[in-house]
Amino acid sequence: MAVIEVKKDNFESEVLNSDKVVLADFNADWCGPCKMLKPIVEEISEREDVKVVSINIDDEDELAEDYEVYSIPCVVGFKNGKEVARSVGFKSKEEIEALLEE
Repeated sequence: MAVIEVKKDNFESEVLNSDKVVLADFNADWCGPCKMLKPIVEEISEREDVKVVSINIDDEDELAEDYEVYSIPCVVGFKNGKEVARSVGFKSKEEIEALLEE
């Protein structure tokens, strides 16, 4: 499965109403650590048990504000429509996958 670009109009259907655990990557095109994290996020998106979404905070500043994303990259894990884990800054694949276990 590929990383799904999410905007405010499809956030509820793709993230909050997902039947899978969702890993939401809040990022921006100009962010160096976000670019470093991108291949890791793409690799995790190949898992069958997880849906991975990408949210560009420059385009979706309202979503970033709603979820209190003040530093990027910020990866948020959602389960059953609720935030269950959060990580800010560049992290290893193992550290990000650990968020999915919470």
